[in-house]
Amino acid sequence: MLKYGIIDIENIADERGELSFIQNSNLPFEIKRVFWIKPKKDKERGNHANYKCKQCIICINGKYKMSLDDGKDKKEIILSKNQGLILGPSLWRTMSDFSDDCILLVLASEEYDEKDYIRNYKKFKEAYR
Repeated sequence: MLKYGIIDIENIADERGELSFIQNSNLPFEIKRVFWIKPKKDKERGNHANYKCKQCIICINGKYKMSLDDGKDKKEIILSKNQGLILGPSLWRTMSDFSDDCILLVLASEEYDEKDYIRNYKKFKEAYR
């Protein structure tokens, strides 16, 4: 069973603009790292899994497609502005079909550690059959 969840990010709009926010209490993990992605429309991002890191990928602007694979089941999800995708570990993820204005913010449960990444799909499939 794929381990993921979609959350709507709270958004307050008035004549001054918009304010969107997320708090640790909205997540199933404590945030230890934050990074953002401004993807190129015709390229893929991700193409990896993590052994232990959990993430919340927030679409700050635009939209994109997330393809998930747990070694048995696969799922494709279209996410747009003010939606967050919470991912557990052991999920192969590929992001694609970015709109021109897409910006993603990623909240991670772990600091960066290259040893936590599985970047070879064949090795991923062998580990998670």
